[in-house]
Amino acid sequence: MEMKNIGFLGAGAMTEAMIQGMITKEFIDRDRLFIMNRSNSDRLAELEEKYGVRTLQDVETLLKHSDVIVLAMKPVDAAYALESMELFLTDQHVIISVLAGITTSYIEESIQPKTPIVRAMPNTSAAIGYSATAIARGKYANHEHSSFTQQLFETIGTVVQVREEKLNAITGLSGSGPAYFYYMVECMEKAAILNGIDQETARHLIIQTITGAAKMLSETNNQATQLRERVTSPGGTTQAGLTVLEKYKYEEAITECITEAGKRSEELGKILERQSHL
Repeated sequence: MEMKNIGFLGAGAMTEAMIQGMITKEFIDRDRLFIMNRSNSDRLAELEEKYGVRTLQDVETLLKHSDVIVLAMKPVDAAYALESMELFLTDQHVIISVLAGITTSYIEESIQPKTPIVRAMPNTSAAIGYSATAIARGKYANHEHSSFTQQLFETIGTVVQVREEKLNAITGLSGSGPAYFYYMVECMEKAAILNGIDQETARHLIIQTITGAAKMLSETNNQATQLRERVTSPGGTTQAGLTVLEKYKYEEAITECITEAGKRSEELGKILERQSHL
């Protein structure tokens, strides 16, 4: 796709992360970026001043100025937003949705014209350019649309393309994934304090430990199992710790955690879709 104007419906943290990434990586000129939301004019003024983007007050003007529309509002507002867009959309527009749980088929049915739609599932690490994003294209989107979307999201991290039926599971894996690691760090900090280590020292050591582990995974050809086995000497300290994790069914807990989060993504999408048809 040749470079297009991009309009955002919604002005939250993900919109800001995407705008910052695109500008920093020189993916698009800032005067090609447009933003609107339903009511928070202060937030629009903040983004306009900070990034030099253009802010608008109504959907008709946004669609008139934009070739690509990013749906970045709260999922609960999706039905209202799609209804307000319907009269002004054409099959020449491209929609990119970052709405958790909302399917491309639901969006397609809501807007009538055969507008290409690509659905994306980034995560909150987009704020620092380290999102893990999965994208899937809808019925009317082609390779060109998904390629453009991938390039866009590569400005805020890494991207994989998948079939849409995988996105709810991916929401449970990488969409919610940062929170699982934050929770682990919380637990490790508390354990460190209980064992006489001050919080500042514990935090420094834990952050470096997880950063190093991530680097080992990304920069070597070794699988996680191989790296774990290298650290684990029979009868040693690591083995003692891992034995406790096995005792408390750590693997089962992580599996259920990811599975349930993915199921909840699917449930929430279905709830929102049912409500919109009432």
